Amino acid sequence: MARQATRYVCSNCGAVSLKYQGRCFECQSWGTLEEIRQEDGPRQGKAVQGVRAAAVQNLHAAAPEEYHRMKTGIGELDRVLGGGLMQASAILVGGEPGIGKSTLMLQLAARLAPAKVLYISGEESPNQIRERATRLRLHAENLWLAPEVHLEAVLETIEKEQPALVIVDSIQTVYSGQYQSSPGTVTQIRECAAMLIHAAKRQNFMLALIGHITKEGSLAGPKTLEHMVDTVLQFEGEGYQRYRIVRSVKNRFGPTNEIGVFRMEECGLEEVANPSEFFISGRRTDVPGNSVLAAIEGSRALLVEVQALVAKTNYSMPQRISTGFDLKRMSIILAVLEKRLGIETWGQDVFVKIAGGLKLVEPASDLAIAAAIASGLLNRPQDASSVCCGEIGLSGELRAISDSERRIREAAHLGFQRIVLPEANTRELKPAIKKLPLTIEGCRTLQEALDAMGI
Repeated sequence: MARQATRYVCSNCGAVSLKYQGRCFECQSWGTLEEIRQEDGPRQGKAVQGVRAAAVQNLHAAAPEEYHRMKTGIGELDRVLGGGLMQASAILVGGEPGIGKSTLMLQLAARLAPAKVLYISGEESPNQIRERATRLRLHAENLWLAPEVHLEAVLETIEKEQPALVIVDSIQTVYSGQYQSSPGTVTQIRECAAMLIHAAKRQNFMLALIGHITKEGSLAGPKTLEHMVDTVLQFEGEGYQRYRIVRSVKNRFGPTNEIGVFRMEECGLEEVANPSEFFISGRRTDVPGNSVLAAIEGSRALLVEVQALVAKTNYSMPQRISTGFDLKRMSIILAVLEKRLGIETWGQDVFVKIAGGLKLVEPASDLAIAAAIASGLLNRPQDASSVCCGEIGLSGELRAISDSERRIREAAHLGFQRIVLPEANTRELKPAIKKLPLTIEGCRTLQEALDAMGI
C-alpha cells in the first residue's frame, strides 16, 4: 500500500525537512518552509522491469563531439558567457523584476539571425512583445513567439519547430499537469526546468531560462535551479539606475565572476566599452574620504572609486554602514587602523560606499577601504594621481595579491601616475611593466601605503 508522506521544502534554498519549523536549517530564513505531500511507494518491492544497464566507454576511446560557440553579437554578453553561447547549454538569467532581463534576451534573439529563436512567453502577450521590439527598434524575422505556460505543450512546440535557441520568460509561470502544486512552487519550477534542460541536451538547442528574484533573493526559482543549469547570469543594480551589471555567478564553459556593464537607453541595453571610466567618472579629488581601487572582476581589471564619510556620532553606539562591501571586513579594517596606526575610530560614524553599484569581494580591496576611511578621519585628501590595491593583515602588514600586472596596466592606461601595492608584488615584475609611465610603490605595511598616497 502506498502511503502519503509530508515534507517541507524551503522556497529560498530548496532544503528539505521532515518536520515543520519556523526557520530553515540551511539558509536560516524565517517562514520559507512550504508543505509538500507526495505518495511514497512501498518500502519493499520488486525491481523495475525493462531497465537496462547504461553503456560505458573508456575515457580516451570516446569520440569527441563537436561543440561550437555561437557569438551573440553583444560584446559584453559574450565576455560574460566566456566567448558566446555554447551549443546544448542551459542558461539561467536572474534578477529583480524590471531590471532588463527580457530586454536583453529580446536583443539577443535579434542578433542571432538567421538562427531560429523560439520565445516562450508566460507573462506577456505577443502584442506586448512586439511593442517592446518596436520601441527597441529591433527587426527580428528569426524570432517566433509562443504564448504558452503548459510544459507538455511547450515541449511539443519545441519538438515541432526545432529552434536553435529557446527563451522561457519566465520559468515561474510554466507548470506541468503531472504535479498538483500551483505554478511558481518549488516542485513545479524544479521539475519543469529539469525537463526543459533534458530536452535541450537531447535535441541540441540552447536554452535560456528567465527567473525573477526579490531583493532578498527569497524566491524559489533561481536559487533552486543554480545547480541544474550550466551558466547562471545575475543582474546587479537597481531598476531606477541607468547602468546595469551582468555577472556570471556560475559558468561551466568559461570564467566565473566575470562582469559585463550595460547602460539602459531608449533603444535597450547598450554596452559600456570602458567600464573603468564609468566607475570613476564624476569623482572629486579635493574632498577627503575618496580613494581609487585597481580591482579584478573576472578576467578584466577595473578602476573603482571608494567613498568614505566619517562624522562624529550622536548615539551611544557609532553607526557602521557599508554599501557594496562586507560590513564585517570593514569592522576589521577599522580595528587595524585604531590598534596598529593609532587612528581613533571610536565615537565616529563610518559610512562606506562603492561608487557605481559594484560589490567588492576580493581581499585586494582592503587597502582602498582603509585609505578612504583614513582620509576621511584625518581630513586629508588622497593624492589624486594614485590608485591602490592590497590585502591588509591583522598586524597591519600588506599581503600579496593576484593579477598585479593587469591592475598596473589598467592604471597606466587611464593616466594615473602612481600605484600603491604590496611589496611582494613588485619583486618579479616583467620589464615591460616597469617601463610603463607610472610609479610603482611597493609597501610592506599599511602605514607606508598611506604615506605613499599622501594621507
